[in-house]
Amino acid sequence: MTGRLIGKRVLITGVSSGIGAACARLFTREGARVSGLDIGKPPLDLALVSFHEADVREEAQIKTAVEGALHALGGIDVVVNAAGVAGGGPAHLCDLAEWRRVLDINLTGTFLVSKHALAPMLAQKSGSIVNLASVEGLEGGESMSAYNASKGGVVLLTRNMALDYGAFGVRVNAICPGFIRTPMTSVLADPSFAPVTKRIEEAHALGRLGEPEEVANVALFLASDEASFVSGGSITVDGGFNAGKRFGISEQMMAAVQAASKA
Repeated sequence: MTGRLIGKRVLITGVSSGIGAACARLFTREGARVSGLDIGKPPLDLALVSFHEADVREEAQIKTAVEGALHALGGIDVVVNAAGVAGGGPAHLCDLAEWRRVLDINLTGTFLVSKHALAPMLAQKSGSIVNLASVEGLEGGESMSAYNASKGGVVLLTRNMALDYGAFGVRVNAICPGFIRTPMTSVLADPSFAPVTKRIEEAHALGRLGEPEEVANVALFLASDEASFVSGGSITVDGGFNAGKRFGISEQMMAAVQAASKA
């Protein structure tokens, strides 16, 4: 432990798995006191000060959960909005109920938790909110209409909140992960998806999927005082997925250079 979050009081949503759980583990090791929020029980190894079972779509539940975390922690300095789901499909095949489910959890949930956690931050004139968006919120994605719309909304919500609350000492940033090995992407481990998984891996410049801990490392920076002049940002943690497209031109050029050097 290097103690980068000593004294910080942190609320993490989606704490029971994936990136949320990875953040809870890392933040605790770095000295933070962490309360968690999710619809399902967290792993036993998470050293949480308190856990609050709540659906991020339900404002009454969120209000109660945030108040509970505030009481348990004695304040809130950092919020990590990691609760989220995949879903959707092409627009003409996306059922309205599914559209609403994805938007309500990913976008409205981020709004509701932030809304109720902002009060103590504004009172103390300091705070950091870290929203989990996605590279799919920065660009289009095949068969991802609802998910991409929700994550694009998170990106713009983040920017608006940064503008609204910067004068009060509250920083708001988004992290835009690429494809990360979490329960949300577990289908990619199915052998029947092997060809698709290979193409997705190759779409990342580093040639692989990411790990939850790699996203948590960036969340740690944004939560810490080291990021004191970072607000309104959308930071990609995507192994180069969003850097651009590759068509094999570099390989062709290098092969030509090697052939020429041997001639």
